[in-house]
Amino acid sequence: MTELGQARKLRNYIAGEFKDAADGRTTEIINPATGEVYATAPLSGQADVDAAMEAAAAAFPAWRDTTPAERQRALLKIADAFEERAEELIAAESENTGKPLGLTRSEEIPPMVDQIRFFAGAARMLEGRSAGEYMEGLTSFVRREPIGVCAQVAPWNYPMMMGVWKFAPALAAGNTVVLKPSDTTPASTVLMAEIIGSIVPKGVFNVICGDRDTGRAMVEHPTPAMASITGSVRAGMQVAESAAKDLKRVHLELGGKAPVLVFQDADIAAAAAGISEAGFFNAGQDCTAATRVLVHESVHDDFVTALAKAAADTKTGQPDDEDVLYGPLNNADQLAKVSGFIDRLPAHAKVEAGGHRVGDKGYFYAPTVVSGLKQDDEIIQNEVFGPVITVQSFTDEDQALAYANGVEYALASSVWTKDHGRAMRLSRHLDFGCVWINTHIPLVAEMPHGGFKKSGYGKDLSAYGFDDYTRVKHVMTSLES
Repeated sequence: MTELGQARKLRNYIAGEFKDAADGRTTEIINPATGEVYATAPLSGQADVDAAMEAAAAAFPAWRDTTPAERQRALLKIADAFEERAEELIAAESENTGKPLGLTRSEEIPPMVDQIRFFAGAARMLEGRSAGEYMEGLTSFVRREPIGVCAQVAPWNYPMMMGVWKFAPALAAGNTVVLKPSDTTPASTVLMAEIIGSIVPKGVFNVICGDRDTGRAMVEHPTPAMASITGSVRAGMQVAESAAKDLKRVHLELGGKAPVLVFQDADIAAAAAGISEAGFFNAGQDCTAATRVLVHESVHDDFVTALAKAAADTKTGQPDDEDVLYGPLNNADQLAKVSGFIDRLPAHAKVEAGGHRVGDKGYFYAPTVVSGLKQDDEIIQNEVFGPVITVQSFTDEDQALAYANGVEYALASSVWTKDHGRAMRLSRHLDFGCVWINTHIPLVAEMPHGGFKKSGYGKDLSAYGFDDYTRVKHVMTSLES
């Protein structure tokens, strides 16, 4: 709130200027740590989408024709500016999400800056097959080019970081961007627009705020050549359906239900500690969160005891509390969703820790462990997206693999064992885009992030993620002329 007790006013960023929605509509933005309104944001409509797309399209030819070195310099300046204004970004993100200030400072700003710098380097490392004479008298070579205008939609669980994952490779490749943050978390994205807009030409980077209808209008707009979304499976399917109408490229990073396989030779104490942190971090609001543990029957009880203790020792609370691991769930609907999963647990399930809301202010939920579950239980098959870790037991490696792969999601997984051969076998057969061994959740800019099945397609991060924002053109020339 401002000093006058009025909510702060956020605005769209289009063609280098901050603007209200064309029809003046706004929506209230709530701080999930307090449950109180702290800002208003535009509820953008078709006219706003049109204006943003027009700006991005107008800026594209000149940005496309910049050299890789020029784009690299721009991204490096953006990374430096993010570092210099880190405290502003942290404050905005904490208001957005209720995340702990200290953890946002240590766990989000450094990788965001590193990822921008990685893509700055990638801009100058475009790869293609060497030119050659594959037919007599003719020389062929490959051009790798930017796609055009990219319509991008970021989620509410990591508004800043997912924004970076989208705009950095797109701009590095020579595309222009229209980015929409989630309707519940626009503050940090609007601040990023201010920073980025001071560095790149007007129209290269645009931000419009709004709801699902705004996002749908972006995807259905005839201007973008690509639509990219990080969100729910339902949202991804809707984007794919809308994009299919004019054959836009689609980049989807959707839900997850990561299996965590703990074998009898694992260090149980270390596994429980690592899995607890990877499951509860960010209130479990992470598509890769370690939320579905499969543990060998011989060590099941010991593991559950250790995990329940780790949960009991985990603290949630206000952003300025340095002792908390995570803050609130993002919104009232998400709190109701997580609570509903626990309320509907079958009789054979047992809540070993947590299982309840914390306090009556904000959307906090206790670190929760549930055991005694079966493979076809709702909470095993569906993404909870909250601080809830489930535990199942298995008898052997084949059953563990069957349980692990027996869901519709396929984003991330981990194996906890001292047996190298077992780890290698499972890394081959686990049907997930990432397999960690004796750890869970670390990401690096150089390695791809993305899933299979209903977790979507396309890669974030790495050279693979950069390639997704380019197109390949074959050029052939006669040697006779």
